[in-house]
Amino acid sequence: MSKKQYKKKKSFWKRIRFNYKLLFLNESTLEEVWSFRISQLSGCITVLLFAFCLIFVTAVVIIKTPIRNYLPGYLDNEVRSEIIRNALRADSLESVLQTHSLYLKNVSDILTGNVIPDSIPDSDSVDFIDANYDIQRSEKEEGFARAFEEEEKYSLTGLISDPVATEGLFFYKPVNGVISSHYNKDRNHMGVDLVAAPKENVLATLDGTVIYTGYDAEYGNVIGLQHKNGFISIYKHNEVLLKDMGDRVIAGEAIAIIGNTGELSTGPHLHFELWYKGESINPEECIAF
Repeated sequence: MSKKQYKKKKSFWKRIRFNYKLLFLNESTLEEVWSFRISQLSGCITVLLFAFCLIFVTAVVIIKTPIRNYLPGYLDNEVRSEIIRNALRADSLESVLQTHSLYLKNVSDILTGNVIPDSIPDSDSVDFIDANYDIQRSEKEEGFARAFEEEEKYSLTGLISDPVATEGLFFYKPVNGVISSHYNKDRNHMGVDLVAAPKENVLATLDGTVIYTGYDAEYGNVIGLQHKNGFISIYKHNEVLLKDMGDRVIAGEAIAIIGNTGELSTGPHLHFELWYKGESINPEECIAF
């Protein structure tokens, strides 16, 4: 290194390390209020440290707070997953809402008389499966079937379908309406739900005697009738009961007004149950609704 270059380099470091004094004076008295010394080197270092701290604090604030979600293209995986889940929920809710809207529209049309109840297809018809299985019998099964058919060839008992239960009986429809929920013993739904017009009369299905009238928290106003041949009919969710315990009624006589009482009721309808000798039976087997 030449002497000239050495002197130039030395003068550069001397210049940037040279301290300058910054004074703050009282304008009136020219008294020194505050002062500090700083060189070009220390000033640059101070500015760089301040800039670094500012960048660090800004980065921490963005990373640790929800502000990062407002940066373009920064959505993290959790937020993306939540957006997808919300979109799927919205799609499912829209489908359910359309189904409920269609159901309510059908019920409204029935109640207002715009649709003839008999023209509505059975809602459970889509669940019917025509199972036609062709399973080959074994030789033992074939032999047993032939022996059984031979024994029962001259038996008349198979031609009689429970004559005690339905002999000479005609069941009246309790209301003129449509079935909104069918009998399902597995789900503890021991009757059928019938939707009809408001203030519709509830009719006795057979001649009988009122054996129960009262209010239940779940089923509202309930009335029960005892009929001959071991039948009992029960009518639930009524608005008003027209008969008292011990009253004799005839088939087709009004015994209550359809209503919407009880915690398990979701709208004006009748829950109708039919029991035979202590066992619940499907009312649709005895009555053409």
